[in-house]
Amino acid sequence: MTLQAMNKRIFEMKQRMGTFWNLIVGSALLLLIFAFGIVGFMWIEGWDLASSFYMVVITLSTVGYGEVHPLSQTGRMFAATLIMSGVGGFMYIVASFSQVLLEGRLQVLWGRRRMQKAIGKLENHFIVCGYGRIGSVVVHEIRNEGFVPVVIEQSQDLIQKMELDGVLCIEGDATDDELLLSVGLRKAKALISALSSEAANVYVTLTARQLCPSLTIIARASQQSHISRLKLAGADRVVMPHLIGGVRMAQNVLRPTVTNFLEIAMQGKIDLQMEELLVPKDSDLHGKNLIESQIRAHYNLIIIAIKKRNGEMIFNPGPKEVIQMEDTLLMVGRRTDLQRMHHDLYGKGGHS
Repeated sequence: MTLQAMNKRIFEMKQRMGTFWNLIVGSALLLLIFAFGIVGFMWIEGWDLASSFYMVVITLSTVGYGEVHPLSQTGRMFAATLIMSGVGGFMYIVASFSQVLLEGRLQVLWGRRRMQKAIGKLENHFIVCGYGRIGSVVVHEIRNEGFVPVVIEQSQDLIQKMELDGVLCIEGDATDDELLLSVGLRKAKALISALSSEAANVYVTLTARQLCPSLTIIARASQQSHISRLKLAGADRVVMPHLIGGVRMAQNVLRPTVTNFLEIAMQGKIDLQMEELLVPKDSDLHGKNLIESQIRAHYNLIIIAIKKRNGEMIFNPGPKEVIQMEDTLLMVGRRTDLQRMHHDLYGKGGHS
């Protein structure tokens, strides 16, 4: 490892540890002084290890016991130097620990350990990389739907905000393989890379795809030319927020009634929701057409599209369209009716 790489690594550790870095440095310094004292007494006075160890202990602790053996003039000067160094190191540790207590870092650390344990127990959760303008909206929507998001964020200010809001989060670089695995990447349902850096989104997507080939990955892009790179890296879908925002604004002008209806529905002001349900392999719906399925009659739901297993999308399917196992039904209806159908399909312990 080069000197530059070592300095960078130390700087990253210092940033991650925060106030605790001073405690670590002080403890390491005190250990070095202790070892230096033992070696010094053995070399200057010719004592054995046990006598040197005991002399260092009573010297650094300043308990006032007598000398183990009579000290030479050089030995006394060395002992005086050792006392000043040890007292200075001990005061540095006390000051660092006081700072930790004053800043409440111990309480934060314990809270983050509990949060890490909670993250370790999750399954079928959503991982969101970045809690900026886009990431925060993604987290808000996921939580509103009753799912659990886990956020990876580098900003300490945003981490503190999420902790106050009760959002599961971990501080660090989302491009770190170990960090992605620590938030349950292999057990997650999907990963959303909403970082502000385009290169970081590509790297996160590439890393996540290599670590978990079956994971659903949604990535953010800022330019049209970056879409192909993200898809090549392994993203299932690429979203351009500013493009969606522009289209939404144009639709407000061109089709204000339709847009207003969709906004009201999305905000939950009317009891209407669009949902997708995967038809299980053992479902009674398999092999039946839409009329025979009685979905409209039993659940009062409208099927607007069917996504077949091969990826083909059938919009506005006719009444004779046959439902096959592992098809995905796109439906519109009341939330309670959608939940009732979901329960009938997966009520025996399955998951959509």
